[in-house]
Amino acid sequence: MVSFYCTILVFVFMGLVELGNARFHSDYQWKQENLNYPTVYVDSSGHGNFPTIQSAIDSVPQNNQNWICIIIKAGQYREQVKIPREKPYIYLKGEESGKTSITWDAHESIATDATFTSEADNTIVESITIINSYNYPPKSNNNPRVVAVAAMISGDKSFFYKCEFLGLQDTLWDVQGRHYFKLCTIEGAVDFIFGNGQSIYESCTISVNAGALDGLVGYITAQARSNPNDRSGFVFKNCNVIGNGQAFLGRPWRDYARVIFYDCSMSNVITPEGWAAGRYVGKEKQLTFAEGSCKGMGSNYLKRVAWEAKLSQQELQQLTSLSFIDDEGWITKQPLKVLL
Repeated sequence: MVSFYCTILVFVFMGLVELGNARFHSDYQWKQENLNYPTVYVDSSGHGNFPTIQSAIDSVPQNNQNWICIIIKAGQYREQVKIPREKPYIYLKGEESGKTSITWDAHESIATDATFTSEADNTIVESITIINSYNYPPKSNNNPRVVAVAAMISGDKSFFYKCEFLGLQDTLWDVQGRHYFKLCTIEGAVDFIFGNGQSIYESCTISVNAGALDGLVGYITAQARSNPNDRSGFVFKNCNVIGNGQAFLGRPWRDYARVIFYDCSMSNVITPEGWAAGRYVGKEKQLTFAEGSCKGMGSNYLKRVAWEAKLSQQELQQLTSLSFIDDEGWITKQPLKVLL
């Protein structure tokens, strides 16, 4: 009976797609691919299938098992967006990188106020800028201690491509699950990439805005690995670390935090010490904070903390390979085809 109703819902969804597409294509020329899965269009002016991103997501059948693409017309969408756990296989695609944005300014609760929340497994987001505008753009009267999350990602097998995450404190909550960020920009000042995700950030721009902290030092990461058997960790591979002010590469959120910067370019925005133990002073040997083959003024090892982890080439290879997050081929099975 459940499968019967799911089939009916899919047919209804497909009917909605066909109903709106004819009008949409008569008004806009989209750069189209040969899509072999259902596709709907979001346009706030009313020329698409849906006027908001959330209404398009709401239309996807629960427990969906096939990829559905939601293409979003360039523009600023002022709304809070959530992909719930029961709606996997959604591919959100902005029309143009840097010109399709989602903006919201909630900041009362870290658990419910992210501008964009993705709880579902098998999710793709491409060419979308996600902003928490409470503290962004940074202003002189910002309170850097007010948490204002731009994105909260807790689903497994999630791929973000050419996206931007903009905030000041706690910009990107990489909660849990295996995630791949490629050619993305993440901006912030305090713990702005945090959580217990098992993630690779490849060829990304990490933009530090510590200059907005009125002389305080910032922190890029706050990783939350809580035991030595946890497979989580943040790996930054071939990334460009830039910005203003001064920031540490990271501090631990939990006892066994793990962060690796590999083959990255670092400007002098990085403090000479590199890492901070925070409230885990005395437990530094439990942490895996490491660097390998990095370059730039901020990568100078001479004044790094003595307890920075020294990983072997084999360990670095294991952690920086895509197999760290994908030993089953889930990335190559997704409909977004990029050079890996």
